[in-house]
Amino acid sequence: MHSRPGIYKFLLSALLLTTTASLTNAQTVRVLFDATKAEMAGNADWVIDYDQTTLGVGSSGAYLTSSGHQSNPQQIPTPPQSGITASTAETYWSGALSAWAVDCAKKGYEVETLPWNGQITYGNTSNAQDLSNYKVYIVDEPNLVFSSAEKTAMIQFVQNGGSLFMISDHNGSDRNGDGWDSPHIWNDLFSNNTISVNPFGITFDLVDFSQTTSNISAAASDSIIHGPMGNVAEVQWSDGTTMTLNPTINPSVKGVIFKTGTTPGNTNVMVAYGRYGAGKIAAIGDSSPTDDGTGNPTCSLYNGYYSDASGNHQLLLMNITIWLAGKDSSVSTSTSVSSVAMERTQLSIFPNPSTGTVNLSADNDLANAVLSVCDVTGAEVLHRALPQLTKNGQVSFSLNKGYYFVKVSNDQVVLVTPVVVY
Repeated sequence: MHSRPGIYKFLLSALLLTTTASLTNAQTVRVLFDATKAEMAGNADWVIDYDQTTLGVGSSGAYLTSSGHQSNPQQIPTPPQSGITASTAETYWSGALSAWAVDCAKKGYEVETLPWNGQITYGNTSNAQDLSNYKVYIVDEPNLVFSSAEKTAMIQFVQNGGSLFMISDHNGSDRNGDGWDSPHIWNDLFSNNTISVNPFGITFDLVDFSQTTSNISAAASDSIIHGPMGNVAEVQWSDGTTMTLNPTINPSVKGVIFKTGTTPGNTNVMVAYGRYGAGKIAAIGDSSPTDDGTGNPTCSLYNGYYSDASGNHQLLLMNITIWLAGKDSSVSTSTSVSSVAMERTQLSIFPNPSTGTVNLSADNDLANAVLSVCDVTGAEVLHRALPQLTKNGQVSFSLNKGYYFVKVSNDQVVLVTPVVVY
């Protein structure tokens, strides 16, 4: 039997994380762009803003040097994003991802950078940039392998309601000379972690190709292809890769854009997305669409964001970001009293810790909901339909000893709360 102090220490940490996650829809959406994985190595400048070029980037990562010429982005971009209006140009910030970041700010999102010396953690209350403080985490072509602890943090972030945007590049795109490129780094995250083998059902293919394709397969209601920014008609890969999907592992994962001449399905996928646990994931096989052509003058940059594919990359990336931020086009964006109340719905679990029997209730009516309970490995141990969960109504179920995450969701809200059974 676990000791009581250990249980309460875990519970306190888990409750803190869940409080953050459950209020995401009611608070400003925070979007974090990673810069810890040598995203500014070589000719890349995958940062949203920089004020200094004081970094060198080698096989061990970034480092400060008086002879540095690589971008050194800080946590908060400058000038402040409060000065951004609908007509603000992307040159308001410096960096090859500034157009994307400025577009996020125009949507009302708060954007930040995880600097080169930042920490990728989940549940570390001493880290001000812990992933639990953000809704969307964007990693654009990592050039350093994720540590075991970082992999666990990223997967748990998604599992507990966060959104991860994974951007790869082509096979052989090792920019810092450490023997690892982004498709291998992403695949290592998927296959070599302590949570679940290939949790997202995605594998990046080890290929290198360039192509403009309009081979798109998506329903009229699809949030990525027919999203709030507009309809995506084509994409252009400039030395990129594809993905192979495994819906047996993750039934929610699906591709929406494919190589020209191939039948839409689970292979030759260029853009994919899905859900995992209470969170969302999206992936594309090329970093070129994110490049706005401006940034560090020592890098060879091209305007893939606005110019390539007739401007469709801006629509694609922003549709994905909006979906990851929780604003599905299929969900009403009305600010009526009822919709605001739904966004603020809270889930209560009691007793917690429990000796076996667990009760839950919500402080708003939920129709056509689903109850899902997962253990710490991500395995679902209980799945139950809740056709009508009335306000303050009670649902009871039993669990064996362990740590769990209880999720109640419908097409309007996702609520996640940890529970301990001892």
